[in-house]
Amino acid sequence: MERISAVRWFAKCAVSAALLLLGCGLATAWFGNGLQVPTTTTRDGTLITLNRYAKEPIPDIVLVGSSLTFRLKEEYFATPRLRNLALAGGSAVTGLEIVANQPRFPRLVLIEANVLSREPDAALVERYSRSSDAEPLFFRPVRTAVAAYENWLHAPLTHPQVSSALDQLLKQPPSDFDNRVYADRALQQFNAQDPTAVALANVSRVEQLIASIEARGSRALLIELPYSEPLEDSRLAKITREIVHAKFPAPDRWLPIEYSRNDLRWADGVHLDERSAVIVSQSIDRVLPSLLGPR
Repeated sequence: MERISAVRWFAKCAVSAALLLLGCGLATAWFGNGLQVPTTTTRDGTLITLNRYAKEPIPDIVLVGSSLTFRLKEEYFATPRLRNLALAGGSAVTGLEIVANQPRFPRLVLIEANVLSREPDAALVERYSRSSDAEPLFFRPVRTAVAAYENWLHAPLTHPQVSSALDQLLKQPPSDFDNRVYADRALQQFNAQDPTAVALANVSRVEQLIASIEARGSRALLIELPYSEPLEDSRLAKITREIVHAKFPAPDRWLPIEYSRNDLRWADGVHLDERSAVIVSQSIDRVLPSLLGPR
């Protein structure tokens, strides 16, 4: 009797497990794997952005770059269907590789040309270049329930939601923060680096990737973001600029943006502060409709 009871118990467990796995599999097919838990670090935010790009409908415009472009938040742009894939501490080549390895392409890719002295992140490129068949087969109910609740509470802001705050920010005068200590330190670091070898390799790879995505109907433009004045003449900035412009000398390969440098500030000498990032984002925003044209 005890043996029969144990067999029945194991049979019930097996049936329950099978039903649970079947339910999870059906839930995966119904809901997908797209929900992400909230960010706790900058890299988390980057991974969530890349996950959204890989799983959601492809946007019209994609920005790729380093932490300089990362500061141009998506909510600063009024243009809809825009995604910023810039990687804080990373290379524009990483984001461009990921875009080029997707089956579908945005209409326009904007490529930051400032920081090309870093190797592309091969692990990220490989992770986000996999086919959908590599995704988990089964739904993770508890994790996804938490993710759904947290994303409902902390959904990404849209431009209409923050436009009033942005207007108030732009009405304020430029910051008078004294950043000389940070700017001097950044200048020393920029002058200590020789980006020639890595920049040459990255620029050649960018040329190949541009040709690949444009052959399939997309368009790619380079964009140069402003440094603070001392850093514009640094060794790293000058060498990188010379290499990129030698490879891409045609003016129509560059995104034309207009802004007043007198309005811009860099809290650490390298990265635009929030008000300046809004100014530059809106400068880019004004050019985008003419580039996209009618659908």
